[in-house]
Amino acid sequence: MAGFRMERINKELQRELSKLIEFTIKVEDAKKAVITGVDCSRDLKVAKVYFTTIIPEDRRAVSESLKKVSTFLRTSIAKTIRMRTVPSLSFVYDASGDYGRSIDLLLDKAIGQVVDEAEDEDGEEL
Repeated sequence: MAGFRMERINKELQRELSKLIEFTIKVEDAKKAVITGVDCSRDLKVAKVYFTTIIPEDRRAVSESLKKVSTFLRTSIAKTIRMRTVPSLSFVYDASGDYGRSIDLLLDKAIGQVVDEAEDEDGEEL
């Protein structure tokens, strides 16, 4: 489990990356990214940046454009955050939102079946 210092660093990196992507980056595909989290290694050499997109079909284009602008983001972070070493950024698609939506669909389907069975047993609608 990450300590308090690592959590602060991760949150600060997430905040700065979100600001940079929203206001500084000029690549439209990169602007479609929503940064959901950052997981920095203990030695601060590598940071996994988790992102998602509003439209799932844009995932590949957004991933490619984020990889292209990663060096610019790293140098911009070095200018704004006082850190001895700024981690290299690797972008990873965060599939937890997709997983949550699939669970919601399964639950809705299961509830629909339970309601349909209750209607059949009673012979009337609820």
